[in-house]
Amino acid sequence: MQMKAYAERLSNQLTSFDWSSVEELAQELYSCWIDRKQVFLCGNGGSAGNAIHLANDFLYGIAEESTEPGMRVEALPANSSVLTCLANDIGYSEVFAEQIRVKANRSDLLIVLSGSGNSVNILQALDAAKKIGVKTCAVLGFAGGESKNLADIVIHFPINDMQISEDLQLVVGHMCMQYLHGKISLLDLNR
Repeated sequence: MQMKAYAERLSNQLTSFDWSSVEELAQELYSCWIDRKQVFLCGNGGSAGNAIHLANDFLYGIAEESTEPGMRVEALPANSSVLTCLANDIGYSEVFAEQIRVKANRSDLLIVLSGSGNSVNILQALDAAKKIGVKTCAVLGFAGGESKNLADIVIHFPINDMQISEDLQLVVGHMCMQYLHGKISLLDLNR
């Protein structure tokens, strides 16, 4: 059955993966939260939707029912006016990089979500971030592409399946969200 085969491929990725890179990302996100640094997320297609979803989780979900604030976070694909303006005026390859150049500061964090890791606008965003001194993380599928060589933190699931790659982007984001929620809840308890 096709459904069982899909579930088995997803399960194999979950059970065989070394989660230390996700722990590194979670700790980096916590540092950003403590220091009130900005976190940016971007991706194309389904990964764009995941970036928007995770921005919501980091903005609100990590501090839900807490006296503490959420994360300073922005999903770069969320503003269609900005995307269409930049795509029209300077090209689709620059839609995320230009936003990083305008909005980001040294020591902020950029998280890119990509199946292939080779989308030009993702590579340009990573490059723009590096030039500013923004820390970078890439959550990737397939062979990881060129993004694997550019990001500071690489979370690579070597599976040639876009849907499972996108599922795993959310798994990584939700793990980080729950890690942050736990850390922030402890701060409330200790006050």
